[in-house]
Amino acid sequence: MAVELQILGRAVKAVQYRQHRALDSRLASIGSTLAQWDALRAVGRRPGASARELAAATFQSEQAFGTLAGRLAAQGLVDRRSGHGRRIEHHLTAEGRRLLKAGHVVADAVLAECFEGLAEAEREALLGLLLKIEGRGKGEDAPEGVAAE
Repeated sequence: MAVELQILGRAVKAVQYRQHRALDSRLASIGSTLAQWDALRAVGRRPGASARELAAATFQSEQAFGTLAGRLAAQGLVDRRSGHGRRIEHHLTAEGRRLLKAGHVVADAVLAECFEGLAEAEREALLGLLLKIEGRGKGEDAPEGVAAE
């Protein structure tokens, strides 16, 4: 029996939507949103990165990431510094690092709940299949914004 691809695509989207809602809801308890925490995570992984690099890492447009980075800077979570030429570099502040760490605890708990119905071998198989669809092998690092989405 062939799998209907639209149903498969919708199932992937439904799982992603459920995870996003759970993450966003639970991150609110530490004073963050999923978009903010994901941006902090990207900056933490790539200190000194430009808005262009961070936008790509978080699956956003440069304009959307720039707006978000401005809000994070206003909240004292990210420090934006002049770099080479017109480049603006992004770095976490001490408060940004604290919020990022708290977000990791929340995300780990949410994702453990999301995947608790799968055995470890099933999780490995799912990851392998998703990476195959994405065009990468199992041994390659996941992109910046993928791990907790």
